[in-house]
Amino acid sequence: MGNGIVNALKNEFDIEDHWMSYELHPETPPEGIALKQSFPQMNIQERQNQFNKMGAPYGIVFNNLSRVVNTHLALQASEFAREEGKFHEYHEKLLYANYTEGKNIGDINVLLELAQNVKLDPQKLEIAIRQKRYEPRLLEVQDQAEKDQIMATPTVIINDQFRIVGAQSFQTFRKKFKDIESGNLTQPFTLSMTKK
Repeated sequence: MGNGIVNALKNEFDIEDHWMSYELHPETPPEGIALKQSFPQMNIQERQNQFNKMGAPYGIVFNNLSRVVNTHLALQASEFAREEGKFHEYHEKLLYANYTEGKNIGDINVLLELAQNVKLDPQKLEIAIRQKRYEPRLLEVQDQAEKDQIMATPTVIINDQFRIVGAQSFQTFRKKFKDIESGNLTQPFTLSMTKK
């Protein structure tokens, strides 16, 4: 679930969103791995077409789905951005760099460049990453994800009760929100979402 759908939902519903820095494939090597190697049965072009169809209403383009990147450093950078009050801006840049531009967000130089684009201090970010300052936080998220039996990204948990797993349409999310509203549950809605 990308920011596009979240932002569209926010136009209709009162939502507080919290993105969890969950590392789905920590075993991915630092340089990444070919998607075909990880998922040999997947039709990559078909999957890319499907994602582009879903992303089109929000101006989201998926250009390069040929590699699985190692997101460990990117998740640390996201936590740095969260502390600096720029999580959403940085997250948008990460998604765009990864899916639209095909950049390797496992590369620290890419992360530093993106930081500069949202007026984060790249030197402070580099120090934080090299010192592994956010490792304990990422481990906490991994532990919580195991307790919550989260095994896919995206996973969206609404109001700590309702779960939507995988890349779903805006209509799927809207229907779930409407169903929750009709059950007289209070707003604002709280969303906990995994990002990889």
